[in-house]
Amino acid sequence: QREFTQKKTFTSWINSILAKHTPPYVVSDLYTDIQQGHLLLDLLEVLSGQHLPREKGFNTFQCRSNIENALTFLKSRSLKLINIHVADIIEGKPSIVLGLIWTIIFHFHIEELARTLACTYNQPSLDCSSAVDSSPKASRSAKKSAKIKERWKMSATKALLLWAKEQCSLHGSVSVTDFKSSWRSGLAFLAIIQTLRPGLVDLEKAKARSNKENLKEAFRIAELELNIPRLLEPEDVDIVNPDEKSIMTYVAQFLQYSKNLPESEEDMQEKVREAMGWLAAQEKKLAKLLVETENETYYQKYKEMMSFMETFNQEKTPFLPVLSSKRGEAELSEGQQQMKEEWDKVISQINEWKAKLDQMLPSPLDSIEAWLQEVERLQAEDLPDLQDPFKAMPVFREIIVIFKGLMDCFDSHLDTLQSFKNEDEKNMPLVLPEKLEEMKRRLFSNIRSTNPSTFLEYHYGLCSAIANEVKLKLNIWDVKYGAKESVESLLENW
Repeated sequence: QREFTQKKTFTSWINSILAKHTPPYVVSDLYTDIQQGHLLLDLLEVLSGQHLPREKGFNTFQCRSNIENALTFLKSRSLKLINIHVADIIEGKPSIVLGLIWTIIFHFHIEELARTLACTYNQPSLDCSSAVDSSPKASRSAKKSAKIKERWKMSATKALLLWAKEQCSLHGSVSVTDFKSSWRSGLAFLAIIQTLRPGLVDLEKAKARSNKENLKEAFRIAELELNIPRLLEPEDVDIVNPDEKSIMTYVAQFLQYSKNLPESEEDMQEKVREAMGWLAAQEKKLAKLLVETENETYYQKYKEMMSFMETFNQEKTPFLPVLSSKRGEAELSEGQQQMKEEWDKVISQINEWKAKLDQMLPSPLDSIEAWLQEVERLQAEDLPDLQDPFKAMPVFREIIVIFKGLMDCFDSHLDTLQSFKNEDEKNMPLVLPEKLEEMKRRLFSNIRSTNPSTFLEYHYGLCSAIANEVKLKLNIWDVKYGAKESVESLLENW
């Protein structure tokens, strides 16, 4: 399934690129068409803007020469081509061909786009859905060193994910944590479209539709309104474990679209002024509300906050493009910098308000909320780098021990939450039903059905560490003892 999806997605992506080639080229079967080498050279010429040497014929020698020229060019760009050989491409081996195309997509498409975001993510996030937003450090300039390239490769993935999270965070409850199951409902795609082109989608209606309906609608709108090629089908994404590389390839096209949006300086300044006026009004409204509800019950305070947030999220829609505009510090005008500071100030005040309300929850809900936040914080942390499994293992073990310790409380918190009597001595509700439902949803959706990636990564790393140690021993013993039987005996004893 994964190989089938990648082949289809990568083929569609290549065709969208080769439509710019003169003459245009259309790939019908990736594994077959790549064998002659001309496809690779055409693709790299369009992506790099360079003219590459090639043999014009199609005999075995000429095909091999063209593929060698393509691989040589990629190596000159400091790309690591691990286990990718000319013979495998000539044979059209699926895993090798898909690995090569992914390397090209990542370098020329995703990495180049994400590089433009790197300096921006030193700045405070526009995320208003959480009290603390941990932005990754800005990536260092790419140097021609394999080690640096690998570090940047990870940072490029994080930068793209962070960009997607920011687009979605402007729409409240739409959460993105990865390039897999987070996209299954289709809401993330629709949220990004709504941020880039407000008014094209209705997210409230989308929440009541099925995954496939949302995905179909998102892909249709992206293709017709944003001119983004349809690389995926709903059935590619609405599965238990969608293909990460295919989703990254498609999401990167939305980032490309955002970079190409025309915006005159005059229009931008006018939008900034309007956004500043709106933000100032929100700050005054929030301050007044805090004073007016100071002596109210928790129920009334939370109700007022819900009402404020509903209006806030509705009113901010026209300002989404300017609020989510991505520019480096040096490119920001004085007005844009002030707007950014004002936005961060308002969001900080909202998050403080939310945090105080969470602490004011009646017992035992206050302790369950604190537990939920701690588990969610742990889930959001970046996993250790598995490039050195031996160093990663202790960190993984520590995470798993902490997580298991927290999960020991799951059943008791679940029972407490389900049996909680939501009324005081006067038979009045203590907590807004929406808050209780939100806590139950987080308990079931985010925690009970937690993605087991941490445990899978841990065991993958453990197996990698053991495999590396075994290979090391085998290499030493093979040299020392030579005979296969004696090596096997030593290995079994070890």
